[in-house]
Amino acid sequence: MARWDARILVLGSMPSVASLAAGEYYAHRQNRFWRIVGEIAGFDPHETYARRRRALCAAGIALWDVLASCEREGSLDSAIAEDSIVVNDFAGFLAAHRRIARICFNGRKAEAAWRRHVLRRWPDAPEFDCRLLPSTSPAHAGMGYRAKLRAWRRALA
Repeated sequence: MARWDARILVLGSMPSVASLAAGEYYAHRQNRFWRIVGEIAGFDPHETYARRRRALCAAGIALWDVLASCEREGSLDSAIAEDSIVVNDFAGFLAAHRRIARICFNGRKAEAAWRRHVLRRWPDAPEFDCRLLPSTSPAHAGMGYRAKLRAWRRALA
């Protein structure tokens, strides 16, 4: 989801089972993505999904996933079968969204998938300011909300 004038692209690895079922990014009620980004961009994280999407786009933030599809049991990134990975069309997406200068990875799996499955196959990829951010997933409980918020605030500024 993005407008043509997006400046920042936030990439997850692959939507969770809850997100796929709801047809919404970060739909798991314990995921902190919407709360964190809402606080940074100044919108209510409890608004309807359509309003949250519009607010995110208005803030110049695009949202997508590195993987277009994969096989896995459940929602954990660690369960993704590497040989089943199909990546999204980043050459096409970034050609249509030329103002994107920063790519933020929502967790290590997204960054690793980008490096392994996108950059290795795209030798003439443009340079981006890439930032690894702490995952907003409830599975990443080793870091508290405030610390995650600080890291995300620096990256989305």
